[in-house]
Amino acid sequence: MQSQLEIRHIESDADLAASFPVMQELRPHLSDRAAYQAQVAQQREQGYRLLAAWRDGVIVGLAGYRLQDNLLYGRFVYVDDLVVSAALHRSGLGERLLQAARRQALALNCRHFVLDTGLHMALAQRFYFRQGLLARGMHFVEPLIQETNT
Repeated sequence: MQSQLEIRHIESDADLAASFPVMQELRPHLSDRAAYQAQVAQQREQGYRLLAAWRDGVIVGLAGYRLQDNLLYGRFVYVDDLVVSAALHRSGLGERLLQAARRQALALNCRHFVLDTGLHMALAQRFYFRQGLLARGMHFVEPLIQETNT
């Protein structure tokens, strides 16, 4: 029997809480489920949306994105987060999530679809190239407040 896969936006607090273990695979510095939910709630106020892939009722992948406008791209969707459970890498689920986010961008009449990935993530870079995304620059970051590990 084939398992069912559904991709849809997370709308409820319960579904957001259930997404935490998958997001933690991408963002291992996240250690507190309640803090994660509060952060996503804050990002939602800024237009963040979270698409989730459910397989047999369990969240197995996520794509977080937001609608933005700037002088460089005009109207665009920026993908903040894209993660698939480690057990499902190479299953095509990442491509399906990326396509779902791209469809959102098209529905919002965006001119561009944008994401960043780490320079150290060669496999992710190859995946994005295969999905039609091209490297157009480098992302520079300066920490303004030093985080302490307590």
